[in-house]
Amino acid sequence: MIRIAAVGDVHLGEDARGRLRPALDELGDCADVLLLAGDLTRHGTVSEARVVADEFGGLPVPVVAVLGNHDHHDDKPHEVTAVLRDAGITVLEGETTTIGVDGHTLGVAGVKGFGGGFAGKCGSAFGEPEMKAFIRHTTEIADSLRVALDSLDTDVKVALTHYSPVPDTLRGEPPEIYPFLGSYLLGEAIDAGGTQLAVHGHAHFGNEHGMTPGGVRVRNVAQPVIRSAYTVYCVEPAVVEV
Repeated sequence: MIRIAAVGDVHLGEDARGRLRPALDELGDCADVLLLAGDLTRHGTVSEARVVADEFGGLPVPVVAVLGNHDHHDDKPHEVTAVLRDAGITVLEGETTTIGVDGHTLGVAGVKGFGGGFAGKCGSAFGEPEMKAFIRHTTEIADSLRVALDSLDTDVKVALTHYSPVPDTLRGEPPEIYPFLGSYLLGEAIDAGGTQLAVHGHAHFGNEHGMTPGGVRVRNVAQPVIRSAYTVYCVEPAVVEV
């Protein structure tokens, strides 16, 4: 059994130092890894990133993160990423990391994701250049997630995104903004990758539980949804018959 703790949308500002740390220091007793599903800062400043690094750095389990739209707001995602990585946090964007857990391997593939909408109610790369660029960005990110998942050869595969891969976990949000909360292309990549669990944030008024068309569990771990410092999901490593 691999125990995966996760949270997103903590939106830490410079006044939030120490807010989460007391709940995190004992994480090793109940989890093997912590996944951060983006929007770690309020406005994407380097000073806020240092607060995130202080909260989530040096924990008793590996910490893996993706950035969210808030973490891009100050146009310094590379600097924010560098601060987090200096604190020992693995930050993914079209990349993977593999973690050993009690003789098994956990592979995490991560991307920020982007919007676009869901089957039957989605944008297309047609018309104005701005619309084409919007959908092209989503497509490129989803393709990078597909490639990353396909590259993993691990007992368990987890997809970590900020934007949602399914509409299920958005219920509670106004339907008019679904196209800005996620894309079905992420869900297709997750289904193609042999994934056991998908974790995302972004939808503060959504709900926790969802599933891809291919039957992969999807969990919205935005902190306003889970209402705790983190939540833990258990995944059984696949049994390979020889």
